[in-house]
This record gives sequence, structure tokens and C-alpha cells, in this order.
Amino acid sequence: MAEGSWTCDVFLSFRGPDTRRSLTSCTTHWWSVGFRCSETTIKLKRGGAIGPGLLKAIEESRVSIVVLSRNYASSRWCMDELEKIMECRRTLRRVVLPVFYCVEPSDVRLQTGVYADTFASHEQLFGDDQVQRWRAALTEVAYVLY
Repeated sequence: MAEGSWTCDVFLSFRGPDTRRSLTSCTTHWWSVGFRCSETTIKLKRGGAIGPGLLKAIEESRVSIVVLSRNYASSRWCMDELEKIMECRRTLRRVVLPVFYCVEPSDVRLQTGVYADTFASHEQLFGDDQVQRWRAALTEVAYVLY
């Protein structure tokens, strides 16, 4: 996909249990009145890796809003989304807006606090290469506004 082309205005990446009943529930109205997106529906299935449809939606979004919450990094799905979002920022020059929801930016940037506990678990479950890519994506997104 070319640098200046997109089919969606905004892609929202969030950890549902942390934000669904508070912050992200407000965005449903925004999407219906203010943002353009293709009519393609992406079927989401819990667990496992994210599918090609979701990766395509990330690539085709002009802006990605990443809501970094206490348990965001505990989700493999969220971390895979973030890795793709940051790749699109570098290669397709997409805009990324981090939102720090009930977490300190330094905990995200340095993977301390709850993020340290999460990555201790990830290191046992996933390969070192994968964990290092996730760590790099978190560090990168935490510096976006600086």
C-alpha cells in the first residue's frame, strides 16, 4: 500500500477488558459520525495470532490510536497489533497516537511496573526474538509524542 493511500481514517488498538466499559466505549459514537472506513467487516476470533484482515486494516488506516492500559502488553494480540502499527509508522509514514490509560509512560517505555511482570511471563512463553520486537515496539510508541 502506498504511503499516501488509506481506506480507514482510524484504527483503534486497545485491551478490551481494561477499557471497553470506559474509554473505548465512547469512541463508538465517533466512528459512526466522524470517521470514514471501508465497509469490509473483519471477523475477530479470540486467541491465536491476528489474521491477515486485521493486518490489512492496520496498513490501510491513516491514523492508529494505541490505548496503552495496565494489561495491554499481556495480550499477544495487542502486542502483534502494536508491532504492525509501528512498522506502518516507519514504512508507510502512518500517524500513531498513544494514549496512556492508567499507566505511566515511563512504565511503557522501560517495561517496568506491571509491564515488567508481563514481560517476565512472555519471556517464558514466546521466543526471545518475538519478545524483543514487542519490547522495541512499546519503547517506540512511548516516545512518539516526544
